Amino acid sequence: MVDAVIRPRGQLELLSGSEIKLLHRSSGSLYATLFRNCALAVLSTGVDSDDGFHLLAQHEDFEIEVLSSARGVKLKLSNAPDNAFVDGRIIEGIRAHLFSVLRDIVYLQDQFSLWEQRGDSITDMVFKTLRNARALKPRKRPNLVVCWGGHSIAGHEYDYTKEVGYRLGLRGLDICTGCGIGAMKGPMKGANVAHAKQRTSKPRYIGISEPGIIASEAPNAIVNELIIMPDIEKRLEAFVRMGHGIMVFPGGAGTAEEILYIIGILLNNKNKNISLPLIFTGPEESRAYFDQLDEFIGSTLGEEAQSLYQTIIGDPVAAASAMSEAMAAVYRNRRDLDDAFFFNWSLHVEQNLQQSFDPSHENMAALDLSAAQPAAQLAANLRRAFSGIVAGNIKPDGIAAIQQHGCYQLNGDAAIMEALTGLLQAFARDGRMKLSGEYEPCYELQPR
Repeated sequence: MVDAVIRPRGQLELLSGSEIKLLHRSSGSLYATLFRNCALAVLSTGVDSDDGFHLLAQHEDFEIEVLSSARGVKLKLSNAPDNAFVDGRIIEGIRAHLFSVLRDIVYLQDQFSLWEQRGDSITDMVFKTLRNARALKPRKRPNLVVCWGGHSIAGHEYDYTKEVGYRLGLRGLDICTGCGIGAMKGPMKGANVAHAKQRTSKPRYIGISEPGIIASEAPNAIVNELIIMPDIEKRLEAFVRMGHGIMVFPGGAGTAEEILYIIGILLNNKNKNISLPLIFTGPEESRAYFDQLDEFIGSTLGEEAQSLYQTIIGDPVAAASAMSEAMAAVYRNRRDLDDAFFFNWSLHVEQNLQQSFDPSHENMAALDLSAAQPAAQLAANLRRAFSGIVAGNIKPDGIAAIQQHGCYQLNGDAAIMEALTGLLQAFARDGRMKLSGEYEPCYELQPR
């Protein structure tokens, strides 16, 4: 454990007295807890674990305090994980991530009540959070690829994500992921090499997280822009508003949640004229994974949902080329719609995909998982079901709820429960639900 005082370098340097007070643990403020836990996650980068509950319990004595001085703020760390330091000095990337956390938590505490009072839309909330983080680049042509995939993937799958990232980087494309390891790190690592070869100036490796999951998916070392959104729904909307194309690699419940989110959006008739390429890709060894995923989507949401994505197996060059070529269509589409390149205002996102979902046992049991509803609505409810499973698997609050109340109960049509059972069993069998150790399901499926 290490004690240290950390100063910002070209980042958030000035805070008011009231802002500093709210971030002190003695204040009892929710934001103080969020700041402390997110900071601990950042300092734990490189730890081989996805158990956020265990991380927080292991470092109960960790403290972080915001200090004010004549020259600006500093962060005082007590009992910090030593892997964040080299010869007593903090790693520069981790320093930057710490102050990104401070920036976003301070902004959240300042703005949340104002958003509610003014009745601002959730999309405005997402926009203003990204703008405050200086993540929106107004004069940059479409080139940002959002890469989704699991943190717990096989070695050959990870190597494939690196190769695809390399091919994307050679084509001048930047990378945005959920900022963790596995399929979130691989594309960034590959693109980093390609950008160096191409002498690309100011390449972007954007990591978007949220307080509930960052302790389980700490930012990887390649991330050079870290953004903490208020919750998973705002995080998902940030991906699709900023991104110009989405590439999906193998993953588990979290990846399924992301897929159902974007499919729920693209199934909406209001988005028929929006160009947002969606490509599934992985190595030849992962063909069965994508076949089963496609079968699940077809059996629950139908053929129209299956038509919304392209699947490219075992060919990193073809996958990267397809995404690069699609950028030209995105450029023309944004021009035709007179929409911004830096934020997809034209995309319509229904409230059932925007509003925060609390994966309590009561809310999980109340989800409507029946076929007697529009496919877009079913996609939104399935997204929430997977969100709860992710919480029960790796999020500290979700793990605690499962320990206290037992497994989540999910009820739905027999055909949907059968498809869901098959997909989840395959994820568990292939080690996609947890990074290490034997997986114990946090859910029970009940057909009706």
